[in-house]
Amino acid sequence: MNDGVSNGAVRESVIKGGSRGVEDKLCGARRKSSNARGDEPYNDRMPRKTSHEHDHGLAVEASKPEVAPPPRYQVLLLNDDYTPMDFVVTVLQQFFNLDLERATQVMLHVHTRGRGVCGVYSREVAESKVAQVNEFSRMHQHPLLCTMEQT
Repeated sequence: MNDGVSNGAVRESVIKGGSRGVEDKLCGARRKSSNARGDEPYNDRMPRKTSHEHDHGLAVEASKPEVAPPPRYQVLLLNDDYTPMDFVVTVLQQFFNLDLERATQVMLHVHTRGRGVCGVYSREVAESKVAQVNEFSRMHQHPLLCTMEQT
């Protein structure tokens, strides 16, 4: 095989650490040491296995991580002997968006049983509603007390 380059040139290129590409071109015995992109070594003995060849016939469904829902809190009104019933109904309508009929039912429940649930919310919303109702009651000089507890 004569490419116009003597065998001495090949030996000289290899000895001096020259390009493997020159050696490949001249000798034809070796392949380039990298693929077309130049980032992985070339291996002509065994083809690369894809991920589905390792499955062994078992289908596995990817699952979403289970996240527990945040805790919920009941906002409660506590009965007292001094707050007028119509004020309690107003509070229930204004802060808990209850209609007149439902607000009256909750007010009567608070009056007869000592406490009643106004709504169930996340912790931040429940804390906010408790603070708003208690401040509103104090502004109007009523001892109505609003609290919250985890459900």
